[in-house]
Amino acid sequence: MGNWKPLSPSVLHHLDFGVAYGMSDVGTVRESNQDNFLIDPDLGLVVVADGMGGHDAGEIASADAITLLSSFIRAAQEGPDGDTTVPSFRASAFDPSQTDPDATWTDATMKAMITLHDAVEFANQRMYQTNMANDQADGAGMGTTLTGIWQVAPDGPMFVFHVGDSRLYRYRNGRMVQLTRDQTLYQQALDAGVPGPLPARNLLLQALGPAADIKPELQSHVAAPGDVYLLCSDGLYGDSEPGAIEAILGAADPDNLDQCCAALIEMAKRDGSRDNITAVLVRCKD
Repeated sequence: MGNWKPLSPSVLHHLDFGVAYGMSDVGTVRESNQDNFLIDPDLGLVVVADGMGGHDAGEIASADAITLLSSFIRAAQEGPDGDTTVPSFRASAFDPSQTDPDATWTDATMKAMITLHDAVEFANQRMYQTNMANDQADGAGMGTTLTGIWQVAPDGPMFVFHVGDSRLYRYRNGRMVQLTRDQTLYQQALDAGVPGPLPARNLLLQALGPAADIKPELQSHVAAPGDVYLLCSDGLYGDSEPGAIEAILGAADPDNLDQCCAALIEMAKRDGSRDNITAVLVRCKD
């Protein structure tokens, strides 16, 4: 598996909004793991990335995208005296002018959304420049999906960002809902009602790295007590029934997230997954 290592250890992480645990597995077929994940309690950030590219490029892409994104958000949090390797940005969720006691969540939400958009854009630009420097054609080179959640302030909204076909699910009140939409030719054809044959399921409409411009999907959600969130690569859900995933999420509690992640990975293997498999679970406080 080369020099691969997860950006976060597989241990229980305590965040303001709950606890989180992540696990990644090379799977049954591939020789290297091109997935990665980060759980950063200090930033309130949880991310999954699924890299692609020849040799070690996918492994590098997934780790680089997460590292670039988190460094941008950290610099925004630290203000102008923070990380000078990150460029100044148009707005920040941590803008010191946000001291008006009458400021609404709408104002803060917009600033957070802009920061998040800029963070994803920053990561993409750096990776695109690397591809160009390596003489890759436009639209080629290393790339990665990027899906995550970010909570700026304790008890504030949870911001979702998404590029590619990794997924975010939420389990609440006995029901699992997919919050992200796969950015694939397959999903596009399904949405358009195209008669078969449909495109291959893994053909991405966009990813970080290969193109100069991307349009991340951004959402804002209010977490409820006891919510369970699953962030995963397509190696986890691609060959498994949603009901099987839902059953495991329904059993998740703060004490068994490690067992649930292991069960999800074993389920994917049993169901015939031929890809790397990554599962990150977040259980919100009751």
